[in-house]
Amino acid sequence: MHLLVDGYGMSIGKHSERVQIKKNGEVTAEAPLLEIDQITLATRGAVISTDLIEACVKNGIQINFLEFNGQPLAKLTSPCLSGTVITRRKQMEAYHNHLGTFLSKQFVRGKLTNQLYLIKYFAKYRKSTDGLAFQELQNRCQNIANNIREIERVSNLPIDEIRGQLLSIEGRAGREYWSAVKVLVKNKVSDFPGREHRGATDLLNSMLNYGYGILYSQVWGALLLAGLEPFAGFMHVDRPGKPSLVLDFIEEFRQPVVDHAIIAGLKNMEGKGHSADGGLSVAIRREIACKVEERLDSVFRYKNNKLTLRSILQKQARQLAAFFREETRYRPFTGGW
Repeated sequence: MHLLVDGYGMSIGKHSERVQIKKNGEVTAEAPLLEIDQITLATRGAVISTDLIEACVKNGIQINFLEFNGQPLAKLTSPCLSGTVITRRKQMEAYHNHLGTFLSKQFVRGKLTNQLYLIKYFAKYRKSTDGLAFQELQNRCQNIANNIREIERVSNLPIDEIRGQLLSIEGRAGREYWSAVKVLVKNKVSDFPGREHRGATDLLNSMLNYGYGILYSQVWGALLLAGLEPFAGFMHVDRPGKPSLVLDFIEEFRQPVVDHAIIAGLKNMEGKGHSADGGLSVAIRREIACKVEERLDSVFRYKNNKLTLRSILQKQARQLAAFFREETRYRPFTGGW
């Protein structure tokens, strides 16, 4: 269970072996500690008790703190969850050999394939209702498919020498993808200017950024549990305070988790919009969190099994750790359509 707390005047504490959430002294929700794997506080107006923090650390429960716009603020976790040092040593070595190059291509391929699948999924509903939109979406899909094939033509030189080529492919595919998204949402939002990251003020980009913030915490937690170093990435360059591997690994999950949840749920979010200060309203933040959690609990086929996206995310992180130890190949998760 992922426990997400949003809203002012909330307090989160421990009672016996249960987590209790209170508002104005009244218990509004509670759950057994043994059923919780993460707690996320997406508000500045909440208080968490030190005895609950201690219990979470001892039980391996991660605590995430998000800013009002969904950007991760902090993560509290036990120092005993970092796995074996061998995995991290191998992760560092991979940056300088063929493994880092192979992995970078896989990350880009996974992202672009999921972009392609998401457009195809939503496009099929336009075929009989809007022929012109359907044809434009098909053209965008063809261009992204060409970008995917282009990845194979990138040489197997060290990642520092080919990063620019991969970023170019990723950027061109991204322009096709977000142009397609603009077609998909044209009757649902009126002011989508294309993809904007931090500082976005339009409704759709604000919702996407908030959803990515929730997913970001899940990805970071999965990498830690797999014994990986979140700050040692490949496609994203090293910078102080930048968790590059988190940013690499999240790419193959953005579309099946957040983009799908928000595009499909836009019609249910009408009228909830922005708050008085220009940020997302509490109602819409809760709606986004609910939709993202629903997607994480959705079942997909994964290596001849049916698993939730939440479980797949953790298994992919463990596959990544095994890849660094040269125990298996790494294949990105693609959600199908």
